[in-house]
Amino acid sequence: MLTEAEFRTDTLQRSDRFAGWQQCMNNVIAPMEITSPHADDFWADHRLLRVEDTLLWPARLHASRYRRTPRLIRQSDPGLLHMTLVLPGSGAVHVEQGEVRSAVEAHDVYFLDTSRPSDVRTHDEPIVGVGVDIPRSLLPLPANTSLDDVLGRRLSGRHGFGALLTQFVTHLVDQADAYGPADAARLHRVLLDLAAGLLSGGLGQETALSPEARTRNLVLTIRSFIGSNLHDPRLTPGAVAAAHHISTRHLHRLFHQEGTTVAALIRSLRLERACRDLADPRLADTPVHTIAARCGFVAPAHFSRVFRAAHGMSPRDYRDAALRERSEPAR
Repeated sequence: MLTEAEFRTDTLQRSDRFAGWQQCMNNVIAPMEITSPHADDFWADHRLLRVEDTLLWPARLHASRYRRTPRLIRQSDPGLLHMTLVLPGSGAVHVEQGEVRSAVEAHDVYFLDTSRPSDVRTHDEPIVGVGVDIPRSLLPLPANTSLDDVLGRRLSGRHGFGALLTQFVTHLVDQADAYGPADAARLHRVLLDLAAGLLSGGLGQETALSPEARTRNLVLTIRSFIGSNLHDPRLTPGAVAAAHHISTRHLHRLFHQEGTTVAALIRSLRLERACRDLADPRLADTPVHTIAARCGFVAPAHFSRVFRAAHGMSPRDYRDAALRERSEPAR
């Protein structure tokens, strides 16, 4: 498990809840002026995950306002780049930094620099999202890169690097128990690369990324593309290369460095999805050949051969065993 802590205001006396939340936020990010129309009975639920030197904190809380003023910046500046991913259920988050003013809604993100004054608030609706705090010095961008044109802006979390970053952050938050200390360095690198990719894209300076970071992000983009198109029987290494405007030879080199091939990755992901669907009680009446087709296997006989080679049994036997195991009472 990644390092984790939790803070809930309902564990405190009503009169102490807002002050407890103020102290929590000051400790997690930096000193801020925090106000809320619900200060008399404030509600917040907050988890804190540490991945190397970066903090992720999914939170749900009452409408509130957060201001970093010049006085507070002089008092304490941790040198962080703060990102928030706004999630469904949240009101629009109104963000100001420098001359930029944005209303950021669900599925989108914004970045702030803790060294500069900022103002973040919702009006009457709760805030639901994931905060991410990254030491600026760790971003794989040149030290002289100016972020002025992207700070405070609403950036899409639905397309490109924004979608990859959104998917990665939500997966990390939801599946924290699946990872241990040995995974932290790799996860941290992915998080930094994706954040830098989104920032450089927002600045129109994709070439500002280091060659290594660009390569890692291209591999992540290709993996995401493959995962989204497993149903398409035309998904081949050639089709993947064409979709990303690279040669098939370059594609094979990229995945050779990953210790696999594109064809093996496609087959593995299709089988993984087929296993999940075969074990799903809601799909118990769906024919095996239909599940195979949904996973991109056109010929049922080919699917059976590949499945048996991977799992040592037929798809039908796998389904029967998985559903039987689910139906047996726990001992």
